[in-house]
Amino acid sequence: MKIIRDDQVVYALSPENPPVAVAEPGEEVVFETKDCFSNQIRSEKDLFASVNWATINPATGPLAVKGAEPGDVLVVDVLRIEIASQGVMVAVPGLGALGHLISEPETKVIPIREGKALFNETVAFPVKPMIGVIGTAPEKEVPCGTPGPHGGNMDTRLITEGARLYLPVFVPGANLCLGDLHAVMGDGEVVVCGVEIPGRVTVRVDVRKARRLDSPMLETSDAWYTIASAKDLDEAAQMALEHMLAFVRERTGLSLNHAGMLLSIAAHLEISQVVDPLKTVRMRLPKSVGYNFEV
Repeated sequence: MKIIRDDQVVYALSPENPPVAVAEPGEEVVFETKDCFSNQIRSEKDLFASVNWATINPATGPLAVKGAEPGDVLVVDVLRIEIASQGVMVAVPGLGALGHLISEPETKVIPIREGKALFNETVAFPVKPMIGVIGTAPEKEVPCGTPGPHGGNMDTRLITEGARLYLPVFVPGANLCLGDLHAVMGDGEVVVCGVEIPGRVTVRVDVRKARRLDSPMLETSDAWYTIASAKDLDEAAQMALEHMLAFVRERTGLSLNHAGMLLSIAAHLEISQVVDPLKTVRMRLPKSVGYNFEV
């Protein structure tokens, strides 16, 4: 099995990044990842100000997939996420949705023990490791910290073990990168971080030829999701809604009115994150609606 080491990273997703490995469709690949701070925060004495900003949000890769061409869809099955025994969180004045209220910087170390993230002596959360940054190479360079139609820093907590992510392909080979793992994270990521942690991600990659996809889509065992990122939540929500509307209409033959009614009954708009340069919203459509969809 191919392993891409955590020293093979990029800080921007770009068509100019040469692939560090090549996979066949259907092949499994392991990505080793640093945390979003490039592992520079190791104790509660290490504050965010000590981190080299140029090394924020490293993404391991790129991985080229044979046969992937612009206009195709890259399929990424997240098979396994293994995390380290310790994660970190930070509170930073001026950063995140609460940055205007925070006056003193602080770092908190979060031990991982027996499948739980230990917040303090009495509060612990079951870990649910997820991928914050995952994307293909866009047509023009985008920093790893910014999400978009290519994926990137979507910080969507459902991109976890057992999920299948569909990403548009913009360059030959697709050039997949991923990183920014969280041991656990709430929707919104309001203080600008989840439990940031290094780890290893095993994925299976495949290619769907000549499939139109305007933005990432996610499939879980029980639902479909469109994922959209924009300058504000209203715009991102409208994009996620309209992408889901098109997805449903193309696969059911329903009129615009009836497809809209279906979404108004069964679909749910959910916030992924509100702290990145672009905000991210997803729309959930349960598979229980009774239609058989596929990308």
